[in-house]
Amino acid sequence: MIKRVIDVSDAAYLHLKNNQLLIDQQGVTVGRVSIEDLGALILQNPAVVLTQQVIIACQRNKAIIVFCDEKHLPYSTILPLAEGHTLHSKILREQVSITEPIRKRLWQQIVQQKIREQAVTLSLLGKDTTRLNYLSKTVKTGDTGNCEAVAAQAYWKLLFGADFRRDIDLSGINSLLNYGYAIVRAMVARSICGAGLHPTLGLFHRNQYNSLCLADDLMEPFRPWVDFLVFKLAEKELLEINRQSKQELLALLSQTVIYAGKKMPFMVATHYLMANLKRCYNREEKDIYYPEQNSRVLG
Repeated sequence: MIKRVIDVSDAAYLHLKNNQLLIDQQGVTVGRVSIEDLGALILQNPAVVLTQQVIIACQRNKAIIVFCDEKHLPYSTILPLAEGHTLHSKILREQVSITEPIRKRLWQQIVQQKIREQAVTLSLLGKDTTRLNYLSKTVKTGDTGNCEAVAAQAYWKLLFGADFRRDIDLSGINSLLNYGYAIVRAMVARSICGAGLHPTLGLFHRNQYNSLCLADDLMEPFRPWVDFLVFKLAEKELLEINRQSKQELLALLSQTVIYAGKKMPFMVATHYLMANLKRCYNREEKDIYYPEQNSRVLG
Protein backbone atom coordinates (compact mmCIF):
# COMPACT_ATOMS: atom_id res chain seq x y z
CA MET A 1 0.00 0.00 0.00
CA ILE A 2 1.37 3.41 -1.02
CA LYS A 3 1.38 5.79 1.93
CA ARG A 4 0.60 9.49 1.57
CA VAL A 5 3.09 12.26 2.29
CA ILE A 6 1.42 15.39 3.72
CA ASP A 7 3.37 18.66 3.59
CA VAL A 8 1.87 21.41 5.76
CA SER A 9 3.44 24.68 4.60
CA ASP A 10 0.96 27.19 6.03
CA ALA A 11 -0.27 27.96 9.55
CA ALA A 12 -2.71 25.24 10.59
CA TYR A 13 -4.28 23.35 13.48
CA LEU A 14 -3.90 19.56 13.21
CA HIS A 15 -6.18 17.31 15.24
CA LEU A 16 -7.65 13.82 15.21
CA LYS A 17 -11.27 12.78 14.65
CA ASN A 18 -12.56 9.28 13.89
CA ASN A 19 -8.99 8.13 13.24
CA GLN A 20 -8.53 10.83 10.61
CA LEU A 21 -6.02 13.64 10.61
CA LEU A 22 -7.88 16.93 10.14
CA ILE A 23 -6.06 20.04 8.94
CA ASP A 24 -7.84 23.25 9.93
CA GLN A 25 -7.01 26.76 8.78
CA GLN A 26 -8.84 29.76 10.25
CA GLY A 27 -11.45 27.44 11.77
CA VAL A 28 -12.20 25.61 8.51
CA THR A 29 -11.14 22.03 7.75
CA VAL A 30 -9.15 22.23 4.49
CA GLY A 31 -7.84 18.69 4.40
CA ARG A 32 -8.23 15.28 5.95
CA VAL A 33 -6.47 11.94 5.63
CA SER A 34 -6.87 8.59 7.35
CA ILE A 35 -4.04 7.99 9.81
CA GLU A 36 -3.68 4.48 8.37
CA ASP A 37 -2.94 5.97 4.94
CA LEU A 38 -0.37 8.46 6.24
CA GLY A 39 3.29 7.76 5.61
CA ALA A 40 4.93 11.09 6.46
CA LEU A 41 3.78 14.38 7.95
CA ILE A 42 6.12 17.25 7.08
CA LEU A 43 5.58 20.41 9.16
CA GLN A 44 7.04 23.46 7.40
CA ASN A 45 5.40 26.40 9.16
CA PRO A 46 6.33 27.53 12.71
CA ALA A 47 2.65 28.36 13.28
CA VAL A 48 1.50 24.75 12.87
CA VAL A 49 -0.17 23.45 16.04
CA LEU A 50 -0.92 19.75 16.57
CA THR A 51 -2.47 17.78 19.39
CA GLN A 52 -0.83 15.00 21.38
CA GLN A 53 -3.43 12.63 19.91
CA VAL A 54 -2.04 13.30 16.43
CA ILE A 55 1.52 12.55 17.56
CA ILE A 56 0.58 9.27 19.28
CA ALA A 57 -1.63 8.14 16.38
CA CYS A 58 1.16 8.80 13.88
CA GLN A 59 3.64 6.84 15.98
CA ARG A 60 1.31 3.89 16.38
CA ASN A 61 0.77 3.76 12.63
CA LYS A 62 4.46 4.16 11.78
CA ALA A 63 4.01 7.59 10.17
CA ILE A 64 6.99 9.95 10.20
CA ILE A 65 6.57 13.41 11.74
CA VAL A 66 9.26 15.82 10.54
CA PHE A 67 9.74 19.36 11.84
CA CYS A 68 11.44 21.90 9.57
CA ASP A 69 13.46 24.98 10.51
CA GLU A 70 13.25 28.57 9.26
CA LYS A 71 15.06 27.53 6.05
CA HIS A 72 12.38 24.88 5.42
CA LEU A 73 14.99 22.17 5.96
CA PRO A 74 14.04 19.09 8.03
CA TYR A 75 15.46 19.66 11.50
CA SER A 76 14.09 16.88 13.72
CA THR A 77 11.84 13.86 13.71
CA ILE A 78 9.83 12.06 16.39
CA LEU A 79 10.59 8.39 17.01
CA PRO A 80 8.61 6.04 19.31
CA LEU A 81 9.91 4.68 22.60
CA ALA A 82 7.23 2.01 22.86
CA GLU A 83 5.74 -0.54 20.47
CA GLY A 84 8.84 -0.56 18.31
CA HIS A 85 9.11 -4.31 18.66
CA THR A 86 8.07 -6.89 21.23
CA LEU A 87 11.59 -8.36 21.27
CA HIS A 88 13.34 -5.03 21.60
CA SER A 89 15.74 -6.02 24.43
CA LYS A 90 16.80 -9.22 22.63
CA ILE A 91 17.41 -7.36 19.37
CA LEU A 92 19.30 -4.60 21.19
CA ARG A 93 21.65 -7.17 22.78
CA GLU A 94 22.35 -8.63 19.33
CA GLN A 95 22.98 -5.15 17.98
CA VAL A 96 25.39 -4.24 20.79
CA SER A 97 27.28 -7.53 20.60
CA ILE A 98 27.88 -7.49 16.85
CA THR A 99 31.43 -8.64 16.12
CA GLU A 100 33.98 -6.40 14.47
CA PRO A 101 34.34 -8.63 11.36
CA ILE A 102 30.56 -8.52 10.78
CA ARG A 103 30.43 -4.76 11.32
CA LYS A 104 33.27 -4.21 8.84
CA ARG A 105 31.76 -6.56 6.27
CA LEU A 106 28.39 -4.81 6.42
CA TRP A 107 29.99 -1.39 6.07
CA GLN A 108 31.99 -2.67 3.09
CA GLN A 109 28.74 -3.79 1.44
CA ILE A 110 27.02 -0.45 2.15
CA VAL A 111 29.91 1.51 0.61
CA GLN A 112 29.94 -0.78 -2.43
CA GLN A 113 26.21 -0.27 -2.89
CA LYS A 114 26.54 3.50 -2.53
CA ILE A 115 29.29 3.72 -5.15
CA ARG A 116 27.32 1.46 -7.52
CA GLU A 117 24.29 3.70 -7.11
CA GLN A 118 26.44 6.77 -7.77
CA ALA A 119 27.60 5.10 -10.98
CA VAL A 120 23.99 4.39 -11.96
CA THR A 121 23.05 8.05 -11.40
CA LEU A 122 25.93 9.17 -13.61
CA SER A 123 25.03 6.60 -16.25
CA LEU A 124 21.39 7.70 -16.36
CA LEU A 125 22.60 11.25 -16.94
CA GLY A 126 24.98 10.23 -19.72
CA LYS A 127 28.16 10.81 -17.72
CA ASP A 128 31.35 8.75 -17.44
CA THR A 129 31.22 5.95 -14.85
CA THR A 130 34.62 4.34 -15.43
CA ARG A 131 36.23 5.58 -12.22
CA LEU A 132 33.30 4.65 -9.99
CA ASN A 133 32.81 1.24 -11.59
CA TYR A 134 36.43 0.46 -10.72
CA LEU A 135 36.18 1.79 -7.16
CA SER A 136 33.01 -0.19 -6.39
CA LYS A 137 35.00 -3.38 -7.03
CA THR A 138 37.98 -2.43 -4.85
CA VAL A 139 36.23 -1.63 -1.53
CA LYS A 140 37.93 -3.55 1.26
CA THR A 141 36.33 -4.78 4.48
CA GLY A 142 35.59 -1.77 6.68
CA ASP A 143 36.48 0.41 3.66
CA THR A 144 40.03 0.67 4.99
CA GLY A 145 41.11 2.12 1.64
CA ASN A 146 38.63 5.00 2.04
CA CYS A 147 37.02 4.28 -1.34
CA GLU A 148 33.86 6.13 -0.27
CA ALA A 149 35.74 9.44 -0.01
CA VAL A 150 37.74 8.84 -3.19
CA ALA A 151 34.56 8.05 -5.09
CA ALA A 152 32.86 11.17 -3.71
CA GLN A 153 35.62 13.43 -5.02
CA ALA A 154 35.22 12.06 -8.53
CA TYR A 155 31.43 11.79 -8.33
CA TRP A 156 30.58 15.40 -7.45
CA LYS A 157 32.80 16.77 -10.21
CA LEU A 158 31.28 14.44 -12.78
CA LEU A 159 27.74 15.15 -11.59
CA PHE A 160 27.65 18.91 -11.08
CA GLY A 161 30.92 20.10 -12.62
CA ALA A 162 34.46 20.83 -11.45
CA ASP A 163 33.43 24.01 -9.60
CA PHE A 164 30.76 22.35 -7.46
CA ARG A 165 31.47 22.08 -3.73
CA ARG A 166 29.33 19.98 -1.42
CA ASP A 167 28.67 22.23 1.57
CA ILE A 168 25.61 21.87 3.82
CA ASP A 169 25.67 25.60 4.58
CA LEU A 170 25.39 26.73 0.94
CA SER A 171 22.13 27.45 -0.87
CA GLY A 172 20.94 26.30 -4.28
CA ILE A 173 21.81 22.71 -5.16
CA ASN A 174 23.26 22.12 -1.69
CA SER A 175 20.04 23.14 0.06
CA LEU A 176 18.01 20.82 -2.16
CA LEU A 177 20.39 17.96 -1.37
CA ASN A 178 20.07 18.75 2.34
CA TYR A 179 16.29 18.60 2.13
CA GLY A 180 16.17 15.34 0.21
CA TYR A 181 18.73 13.62 2.42
CA ALA A 182 16.97 14.71 5.60
CA ILE A 183 13.63 13.31 4.46
CA VAL A 184 15.17 9.96 3.52
CA ARG A 185 17.11 9.91 6.82
CA ALA A 186 13.90 10.37 8.80
CA MET A 187 12.20 7.55 6.90
CA VAL A 188 15.13 5.19 7.46
CA ALA A 189 15.27 6.10 11.17
CA ARG A 190 11.56 5.32 11.51
CA SER A 191 12.06 1.89 9.92
CA ILE A 192 15.01 1.19 12.24
CA CYS A 193 12.90 1.87 15.33
CA GLY A 194 9.99 -0.10 13.91
CA ALA A 195 12.28 -3.12 13.65
CA GLY A 196 13.30 -2.82 17.30
CA LEU A 197 16.81 -1.63 16.48
CA HIS A 198 18.43 1.38 18.14
CA PRO A 199 19.23 4.18 15.67
CA THR A 200 22.17 5.47 17.72
CA LEU A 201 24.27 2.28 17.40
CA GLY A 202 25.89 2.71 14.01
CA LEU A 203 28.10 0.46 11.94
CA PHE A 204 30.49 3.22 10.87
CA HIS A 205 29.14 6.57 12.10
CA ARG A 206 29.89 6.84 15.83
CA ASN A 207 29.53 10.51 16.75
CA GLN A 208 28.46 10.66 20.41
CA TYR A 209 26.30 13.69 19.63
CA ASN A 210 24.46 11.96 16.77
CA SER A 211 21.37 10.02 17.82
CA LEU A 212 20.82 8.59 14.33
CA CYS A 213 24.19 7.02 13.50
CA LEU A 214 22.67 3.81 12.15
CA ALA A 215 20.27 5.77 9.95
CA ASP A 216 23.21 7.72 8.56
CA ASP A 217 24.94 4.43 7.75
CA LEU A 218 22.00 2.73 6.10
CA MET A 219 20.80 5.70 4.04
CA GLU A 220 24.13 6.10 2.20
CA PRO A 221 23.12 4.08 -0.89
CA PHE A 222 19.93 6.14 -1.17
CA ARG A 223 21.76 9.45 -1.47
CA PRO A 224 22.40 9.03 -5.22
CA TRP A 225 18.62 8.66 -5.68
CA VAL A 226 18.23 12.14 -4.21
CA ASP A 227 21.17 13.43 -6.26
CA PHE A 228 19.45 12.37 -9.48
CA LEU A 229 16.26 14.23 -8.56
CA VAL A 230 18.23 17.35 -7.59
CA PHE A 231 20.11 17.26 -10.89
CA LYS A 232 16.78 17.20 -12.72
CA LEU A 233 15.51 20.10 -10.60
CA ALA A 234 18.66 22.07 -11.42
CA GLU A 235 18.08 21.44 -15.12
CA LYS A 236 14.69 23.12 -14.71
CA GLU A 237 16.37 25.95 -12.75
CA LEU A 238 14.46 25.03 -9.60
CA LEU A 239 17.30 25.84 -7.23
CA GLU A 240 15.41 26.73 -4.06
CA ILE A 241 13.18 24.88 -1.65
CA ASN A 242 9.66 25.78 -2.75
CA ARG A 243 6.36 23.96 -3.22
CA GLN A 244 7.34 22.38 -6.55
CA SER A 245 10.83 21.24 -5.58
CA LYS A 246 9.54 19.82 -2.28
CA GLN A 247 6.81 17.87 -4.05
CA GLU A 248 9.30 16.28 -6.43
CA LEU A 249 11.70 15.32 -3.64
CA LEU A 250 8.96 14.06 -1.31
CA ALA A 251 7.58 11.87 -4.11
CA LEU A 252 10.66 9.69 -3.65
CA LEU A 253 9.27 8.31 -0.38
CA SER A 254 6.23 6.76 -2.04
CA GLN A 255 7.98 5.71 -5.24
CA THR A 256 7.64 2.07 -6.28
CA VAL A 257 10.89 0.11 -5.89
CA ILE A 258 11.92 -3.51 -6.26
CA TYR A 259 12.99 -5.56 -3.25
CA ALA A 260 13.74 -9.28 -3.49
CA GLY A 261 12.03 -9.34 -6.88
CA LYS A 262 8.82 -7.74 -5.62
CA LYS A 263 7.46 -4.27 -6.31
CA MET A 264 6.55 -2.17 -3.29
CA PRO A 265 6.61 1.44 -2.04
CA PHE A 266 10.02 2.74 -0.96
CA MET A 267 8.73 3.20 2.61
CA VAL A 268 7.73 -0.47 2.80
CA ALA A 269 11.03 -1.64 1.29
CA THR A 270 13.01 0.02 4.09
CA HIS A 271 11.19 -2.19 6.62
CA TYR A 272 12.29 -5.28 4.68
CA LEU A 273 15.81 -3.84 4.65
CA MET A 274 15.81 -3.61 8.46
CA ALA A 275 14.56 -7.18 8.79
CA ASN A 276 17.45 -8.23 6.55
CA LEU A 277 19.89 -6.26 8.73
CA LYS A 278 18.64 -7.98 11.89
CA ARG A 279 19.31 -11.36 10.29
CA CYS A 280 22.83 -10.17 9.56
CA TYR A 281 23.27 -9.20 13.21
CA ASN A 282 22.29 -12.65 14.45
CA ARG A 283 24.27 -14.36 11.65
CA GLU A 284 21.28 -15.84 9.85
CA GLU A 285 22.47 -13.97 6.74
CA LYS A 286 25.84 -12.59 5.61
CA ASP A 287 24.82 -9.93 3.12
CA ILE A 288 22.69 -6.81 3.28
CA TYR A 289 20.33 -6.33 0.34
CA TYR A 290 19.07 -2.95 -0.83
CA PRO A 291 15.97 -2.10 -2.87
CA GLU A 292 16.36 -0.94 -6.46
CA GLN A 293 14.40 1.68 -8.39
CA ASN A 294 12.58 0.45 -11.48
CA SER A 295 14.66 2.70 -13.72
CA ARG A 296 17.99 1.79 -12.13
CA VAL A 297 19.63 -1.49 -13.10
CA LEU A 298 22.79 -2.32 -11.21
CA GLY A 299 25.68 -3.88 -13.09
